[in-house]
Amino acid sequence: MAWIWMIIIMFALVLLFRSWLLKNKAKNLPPGPKGFPILGSLHLLGKLPHRDIQRLSQRYGPIMHMKLGLVNTIVVSSPEAAALFLKTHDLVFASRPQNQVFKHMSYGERSMVFSKYGHYWRNMRKICTLELLSNQKVNFFKSMRREELSLLIDELREAAKSEVVVNLSSKVCSLSANMTCLMIFGKKFEDRDLDERGFKWVVQEALKLAAAFNLGDFIPFISALDLQGLIQRAKCVNKVCDRFFERILDEHLESKNDDSKDFVDVMLGIMGSEVTEYQIDRSSIKAIMLDILLAATDSSAVTIGWAVAELIKHPYVMKNVQDELEKVVGLNRMVEETDLCHLTYLEIVVKEVLRLHPPGPLIVPHEAVKDCTVNNFHIPKKSRIIINVWAIGRNPSAWTDAEKFFPERFIGSQVDVKGKDFQLLPFGSGRRGCPGIQVGLVTVHLILAQLIHCFDWKLPNGMLPADLDMMEAFGLSCPIAQDIMVTPIYRLRD
Repeated sequence: MAWIWMIIIMFALVLLFRSWLLKNKAKNLPPGPKGFPILGSLHLLGKLPHRDIQRLSQRYGPIMHMKLGLVNTIVVSSPEAAALFLKTHDLVFASRPQNQVFKHMSYGERSMVFSKYGHYWRNMRKICTLELLSNQKVNFFKSMRREELSLLIDELREAAKSEVVVNLSSKVCSLSANMTCLMIFGKKFEDRDLDERGFKWVVQEALKLAAAFNLGDFIPFISALDLQGLIQRAKCVNKVCDRFFERILDEHLESKNDDSKDFVDVMLGIMGSEVTEYQIDRSSIKAIMLDILLAATDSSAVTIGWAVAELIKHPYVMKNVQDELEKVVGLNRMVEETDLCHLTYLEIVVKEVLRLHPPGPLIVPHEAVKDCTVNNFHIPKKSRIIINVWAIGRNPSAWTDAEKFFPERFIGSQVDVKGKDFQLLPFGSGRRGCPGIQVGLVTVHLILAQLIHCFDWKLPNGMLPADLDMMEAFGLSCPIAQDIMVTPIYRLRD
């Protein structure tokens, strides 16, 4: 009997799909692959979906329609098209679609990154911007960044004396995690305080899950089956993080140190006050803690990893960066944050790294809150909008020799990474653009400058720069797939 009902249900769904096709034929949807009933074009997405949809966009155009499962999806792959969605019609596309995986990781829909556009999201963004991400707060943590970076440099100096190979990717990730924890929690933790698998595993697992194309999001009637096991993995990550966050909240409530208030203290103070504007609870605080921990820890580490890899692969660029550092800083001291504004070549190197290797190749999807017409195309309500910033950064109509690592392209250019120039969108743009751009850029520039200034880097086992594997691993961010294993050679004068 069960199989009869299954046939009836499948037949009904096919009829619904055909009805949808007929209804939308009269409307001018963007061009795109046809897809299958129920499944749509999900079968066209592989392990690196940003590359897959780039290839499809080269065929169908910079505004492409795909049916992913039962969900209308619009893929945007050019600067001009991105401006239409993120600037011209920003308010229409400011919301977020359903993400069942992150819903389980982030206490319902309390995540600032994945929550719907509305009162709650605006208040959470306001708190984070004022209390953690403002220029005043960035400057407040300057001494902390110097101290933590000095500890890493000392560790690498010892490795240089012994001429041992180090996992630079892992060390930069740990440094980034320490800096983030000090900003949010007021203290840093041992790698296994979060989980026996370490901070790096938890962060990368969470980001992989958040970026995964979960079948349940696109074919809702099968979501309860969890066919890919993503929901179960998300619950596991949530359990690990919740235990850690509860401990932190309890410690802060017990200590009540009025002389040193960190971000968690501020959030707890708002929760305990009579201010009705924000309306946050303990779960809201934990969700925002997770947002910031993931974003701040990973994006900086990913960008620095790609930058070091590109510099090793292009020795002439490495030499130019080191020559500038010698001229501005000298070989008698380390880099200070006050030096960064004078390191103009380093700045264009970071821009070029962010162009080719944006921390998130696909901006967290947007959702249309109503029907809209964009460039004469009909965009239905509830459509998912995927901005492929990885493809935009490699778009030959926007960049000469788009696949080539060539920082000099930015000499004399006013293009920046803060969301106003749509050919370069590593941090997104518009209402849902990343609020942590300033702290992220300062962190990346400082750590990268220090690593390149203090050390030369030698590949192990006779590897040549040309042998370096530059393939990425997919997630909400895309780190270089292979950890960077190098031997540091100290170059400053004692």
